[in-house]
Amino acid sequence: MDHKVSFTMDIFEQFDKKWALLTAGSMEKFNTMTVSWGGLGTLWGKPVATVYVRQSRYTHEFMDNGEYFTVSFYPESCRKILGVLGSKSGREMDKMKDSGLTPEKAGETVTFQEAEVTLVCRKLFRQTLDSANIPADIVNQYYEGQADHDMYIGEVVDILR
Repeated sequence: MDHKVSFTMDIFEQFDKKWALLTAGSMEKFNTMTVSWGGLGTLWGKPVATVYVRQSRYTHEFMDNGEYFTVSFYPESCRKILGVLGSKSGREMDKMKDSGLTPEKAGETVTFQEAEVTLVCRKLFRQTLDSANIPADIVNQYYEGQADHDMYIGEVVDILR
């Protein structure tokens, strides 16, 4: 990664209020989903992005099977599209067909031309969040009868604008 690239944003606002797209796979076969849980930081001396994916999500298969993924951020004008991409499954429909987004190659994986910023990440780590280690009120709110999340940490190897 070119460490001279400057990247600034209110990351708390970006993930929680504006959302992002997590995309994994190749141009031939990929899936994308909206994520509102994530973070950026430094781990093992590397710039990293962390995302969380329910084990029941179709994108989870692509995350497990691939070495790279992207986290991409969009203008407010794309919010409705991100809402649809976060509520429909790529197992049951072609989410990209009606999204209006234009897929494009990003290193070994995929992003979209409409993105304001794309982080290209190489997967470094995956772990299932253990509900025994999460406060009961959070388990009750987010996991009652639902699939667990896996946490993925990826080294940010490129930043595309």
